[in-house]
Amino acid sequence: MKHTGWRKPTPGLGIAEQLAQAGERVAVPKTRAFVAVKRVGAYIGLKAGDMMLLDTLGAFTQAQDWEEGQRPIVWASNAYLMEQTGFSLSALKRHARRLAEIGVISFQDSPNGKRWGRRDADGRIIEAYGFDLSPLSARVEEFEELHAELQAERELCQRLKRQITVARRMIRARIDAAVSSALRGPWTQFTSLFKELLDRLPRRHEASEQLARLLTWFKELQERVEAAYLKATEAAQPVENTSETKEQVLKKPQKTNPREVISDPHILITNQLNPVTSNSSEHEEVAAVVPNAQLEEWVAEVRKKRAALDLPTVMQACPEFASWARNMGGFLKDWGDLHRVAGQLRPMIGVSEHAWNVAQERLGKQVATAALALVFEKHCAGEVSSPGGYLRGMVEKAGAGELHLERSFYGRLSGQAA
Repeated sequence: MKHTGWRKPTPGLGIAEQLAQAGERVAVPKTRAFVAVKRVGAYIGLKAGDMMLLDTLGAFTQAQDWEEGQRPIVWASNAYLMEQTGFSLSALKRHARRLAEIGVISFQDSPNGKRWGRRDADGRIIEAYGFDLSPLSARVEEFEELHAELQAERELCQRLKRQITVARRMIRARIDAAVSSALRGPWTQFTSLFKELLDRLPRRHEASEQLARLLTWFKELQERVEAAYLKATEAAQPVENTSETKEQVLKKPQKTNPREVISDPHILITNQLNPVTSNSSEHEEVAAVVPNAQLEEWVAEVRKKRAALDLPTVMQACPEFASWARNMGGFLKDWGDLHRVAGQLRPMIGVSEHAWNVAQERLGKQVATAALALVFEKHCAGEVSSPGGYLRGMVEKAGAGELHLERSFYGRLSGQAA
């Protein structure tokens, strides 16, 4: 770096001058250079004020300044730069120094320390002294590669966070369901372990390695909770009367209990059952939700209609609806509470009272409540533009034995982990 005697040289300024020389040997459009540096600015240590000054300097350059063999040098006065940025003189010098030390500009000093320059008839710089933006050209590929790495890391972290969220919700849902149903099991110990893992969740920035390790721990706990839940549910299941025919079972009125899971919607309203289709879907939905659990026990539970939908699952799969429901209804202890709040939320999405009454009459209050929660969630997510029509369509599907709400809820939970 040229040393004129008035600016103290540092290693950073020396590297910036080397980058400026390298930048002169390449042609990089100004837009590409500035997009690249802005995408990684915070990561390489640039402050908002630094970026403002860099933008101001960039506006002073012209397209031909970024051609090969040229240097985009800015000789704007301090007064001009202070007017454009609103900085004091000391702030202006501080931001300029940081830009140079980080290696995105270089100081091209004149012998007397003054900034000046002149262009030829074609607008190309003949001679100039001031702020040299050539380091941006030299580092554009470096910045683009860095951005790609940061983007990949960010996407990986987001994916891991979503998977952790789903595991958390499934653990909480199973523990809550077990406790509310008074099932026997080590639920206190599981709750303690769960809280320990929650305390380990990072509050701000985190690396993917840390999140991957946490996800493994949550998955292991989820598998243990699922196994205990299945064992407790099986032990609590009353022995079925095997002398009853399928038709007798289907025709028997079903008793609902707020502490129990919902029966499958299509079983409630039709007396037709396709065992081949049912068995296939049961395996698929179980594998999607609990891939490492004891599959055969899960399938047996689904066939008994004990693992279709429970209140925690509906609330976890529909977070927007759950948030509104809790804000309006406070603590929701059972399906009766949720049904009451669903009726209050119905007008918010434009579902008519008639459509709601028809849904309750044909689906039953519990299934209608779950259906409205799903419609509410899809409408808030922009997936459904006509909530009333969508709910009526669900009622029609139910009448044809084609409504499978449990698949929709488990599908949303699985999608959150994708």
